[in-house]
Amino acid sequence: MATTAPVHPVDEVPPVRQLAAFGLQHVLAMYAGAVAVPLIVGGAMKLSPADLAYLITADLLVCGIATLIQCVGFWRFGVRLPIMQGCTFAAVSPMVLIGTTGGGLPAIYGSVIVAGLAIVLLAPVFGRLLRFFPPLVTGTVILIIGVSLLPVAGNWAAGGAGAKDFGEPKNLALAGFVLALVLGVQRFAPAFLSRIAVLVGIAAGLAVAVPFGFTDFGGVGDADWLGISTPFHFGAPSFHASAIVSMLVVALVTMTETTGDFIAVGEMTERPVEPRTLADGLRADGLSTVLGGVFNTFPYTAFAQNVGLVGMTRVRSRWVVATAGGILVVLGLLPKLGAVVAAIPAPVLGGAGLVMFGTVAASGLRTLAAVDFKDNHNLTVVAVSVAIGMLPVGVPGVYARFPDWFQTVMNSGISAGCLTAIALNLLFNHLPGRESRSKTEAEPEAASAPA
Repeated sequence: MATTAPVHPVDEVPPVRQLAAFGLQHVLAMYAGAVAVPLIVGGAMKLSPADLAYLITADLLVCGIATLIQCVGFWRFGVRLPIMQGCTFAAVSPMVLIGTTGGGLPAIYGSVIVAGLAIVLLAPVFGRLLRFFPPLVTGTVILIIGVSLLPVAGNWAAGGAGAKDFGEPKNLALAGFVLALVLGVQRFAPAFLSRIAVLVGIAAGLAVAVPFGFTDFGGVGDADWLGISTPFHFGAPSFHASAIVSMLVVALVTMTETTGDFIAVGEMTERPVEPRTLADGLRADGLSTVLGGVFNTFPYTAFAQNVGLVGMTRVRSRWVVATAGGILVVLGLLPKLGAVVAAIPAPVLGGAGLVMFGTVAASGLRTLAAVDFKDNHNLTVVAVSVAIGMLPVGVPGVYARFPDWFQTVMNSGISAGCLTAIALNLLFNHLPGRESRSKTEAEPEAASAPA
């Protein structure tokens, strides 16, 4: 009697009802971060409300397409893991500088297209670097990803950075209510509900927020029912050398961050990332970035926000995240629906974010628990890497007087910590040091000693 090979949890296709619920949960977890980049860049360039709305819908559309490419994959594009894609924050400062002083949106899109092509070409090179990511490095990087995201959740819980009522007790109370509900559902609810604890918490938080005046649905009425993003809406791309160089630096940063996210999800799903799959995933990042430049949006990377959701819910199917990508495409084509999601108050997202981002950090600790820290320098590698990674998070202006390219690399705690961990691991565990030299010198003496 023939038996079929068991399907890996990453490749399982849950029932439609579960796909929709799990997918919507991923969308709500990343939505605020997804629309932040076009809002920041468009605001700095003083674009009209209509142009800002266009940027947001274009971003959501390409976010969805990029997520589908990454999860479903075709040929050598896509890591085929549950990975959400979104605009990278590493590109915000360079894009604002390019947009305000170096040629406007056409110059941004020209540099984004070139950076995307560079990522596609460099993907195989990065794939061969996977051997420099042993558990010591990957655990440290995953820990840094989680801890560096916690201030984002904290800002949301307090009302959202720049909010007039930032830090008001009512905001923190709402975030605390959502946090408690998420934990309660995860602990006491039936299996299916426990896996959508974040969705339940956000829905309940929104229901509580409405009567207490936390929400503003005014944008829903102003939004269009249908929005179509057309290539080069803001004009043909222009190519400026300085803009391209700065965006190439961003590309290297995002490739480093994405590698950390891939490794984290690979460990959570028990499908470790290999050199070829890493190259395929980075190649998909590059293709999505090129599409971003064509369809009036920005560079794309794996969204660390959703890494924690995979670990917390233990829902490992890539088809769940592919469904989330489909939902984003719909939101990008129907701006009115996007406006409804945008009305969710920041404290509601903050309560859920504290659990999700903390889960990422805890996953890093779990990886490090398998590392040998006895009679070696591994503790120093972790300590210094976390310290360097947290420096721009705890002291945001620490590199303000450094060159732009240096700020682009080091202002991202994830890339700063990752590069430090790789360098220190090579220094202490691969380069010959004093101890290894002394052992080498001692061996001939022992061999020549009389028996």
